[in-house]
Amino acid sequence: MIEVKIDPRILEACPETRIGLISATVVNRPTSDELWAEIEAAAMDIKQRYELLEINKRPAIAATRHLYKSLGKDPSRYRVSSEALCRRIIRGLGIYRLTTLIDVVNLVSIKSGYAISGLDGDRIKGNTLTMSVGTADDVYNGIGRGLLNIEGMPVYRDAAGPIATPTSDEERTKFTEETVKAQININAFGPEMPLEEAVEWMASLLKKYANGINVETSIVSF
Repeated sequence: MIEVKIDPRILEACPETRIGLISATVVNRPTSDELWAEIEAAAMDIKQRYELLEINKRPAIAATRHLYKSLGKDPSRYRVSSEALCRRIIRGLGIYRLTTLIDVVNLVSIKSGYAISGLDGDRIKGNTLTMSVGTADDVYNGIGRGLLNIEGMPVYRDAAGPIATPTSDEERTKFTEETVKAQININAFGPEMPLEEAVEWMASLLKKYANGINVETSIVSF
């Protein structure tokens, strides 16, 4: 299991921070109809329960937005990924059907409210991830977004540089159809769905839909 360290500035802003870690050997493939049905049911639940202006008040989303503000980042301009997903659903824009690993992450994120980092474990450099604060000097290519200004964002770094934020993961370590080792980090800056439940559910989804084996889980508190 990968080791995670954290910058004290993040803990000062969000002392309840906990991170759920899941790693597994997987098979990534186009999303099955069964998985997509689960996603559609989760999306319908969100659409029925929330108005657009209420979604940022979900506890997990509100806690992440609070962290952004504390670090000097505007969370309405650089939206948390779970908030962005739910906003698309409520606005009737739908969500993209992609691959199993991406859509499993999206499903848990929609239901839990947590921003989740989905990483190709074989592309992570070294055995340690450090969550620090982005700087103006960081070069960061967000998935499907191009260059992303991560100054003031919480960001995971491996031995080669930044690879994940609650807004967008980085191109270098993204899931592809060739991914065989998944590293998934559930970022709980404040509680909503019990983190233990979210971690267990993620592990079960990997086993069910991505032929997950060698599944390891842990929860890091600081």
